[in-house]
Amino acid sequence: MDTIALFGAAGKVGARITNALRDDPEYRMLYLETGEMGLARLREWGLEPTSKEEAVREADIVILAIPDIFIEAVAADVVPSLKSGTLVICLDPAAPHGGELPEREDIAYFVAHPCHPPIVSDEVDPEAQMDFWGGIAKQHIVCALMQGTENDYEKGEELCRKIFAPVMKSHRVTVEQMAILEPALAETVVLTCQVVIKEAIDEAVRRGVPAQAAQDFIFGHMKVNLGVLFKFIDADFSDGAKLALERGKKSVFQPDWKKVFEPENVMNEVKAITQARTAK
Repeated sequence: MDTIALFGAAGKVGARITNALRDDPEYRMLYLETGEMGLARLREWGLEPTSKEEAVREADIVILAIPDIFIEAVAADVVPSLKSGTLVICLDPAAPHGGELPEREDIAYFVAHPCHPPIVSDEVDPEAQMDFWGGIAKQHIVCALMQGTENDYEKGEELCRKIFAPVMKSHRVTVEQMAILEPALAETVVLTCQVVIKEAIDEAVRRGVPAQAAQDFIFGHMKVNLGVLFKFIDADFSDGAKLALERGKKSVFQPDWKKVFEPENVMNEVKAITQARTAK
């Protein structure tokens, strides 16, 4: 039985991990919190907080379910005292890719992140259909072994399948590739585009289109667009739509927008996340 030290056990992400693992017979859980609110929440759940000293001494696996801006300081405080062979898990690539984990060759670093429930799915239960985070609806995950053995990877993947259950595919990537996925792809590009979509809907409403009509019209068209673009359906855009797309890309996007994927830009985004600042 592995002993897991869960740092940030009562936080937004930590609470989900706590609920997923607290009754799992394969793990002995140690719950760590620092603030009074988090400590009180653990006790409300009938869980006794663990001291950092005990966690460092006994943990076989450490999960850092804490905000990115705190990982460097917490890791620097905890990692040097861990047992040889300990598996340290981060749930976001920012701090690992940004070089903010201490160098230590005799432990393993594993990084995982949920993909969240996909737009196109086979969910039929209404609650699952409205699950945007995962936990009820099925989702995929991405996993990366930053350093360690294949056994460490298998152990980390098995654990993360439980943390993010129910899981469909587990995609193995590198830490660098995960940083391309997020923040570069998921946030810098896709989130920005979706915010523009929301702002465009609001502008249509401001110009007199009924709000519900605008939302229903665009949600439906977004599904058709995804079907065509990702080959879920055997169809193509109309000639008029292609002309509008050509005009739209020129007016909405800068010609060199793909520079966000260049390594230096990805690293700049990562550093902005871990340092809680605006990317340059």
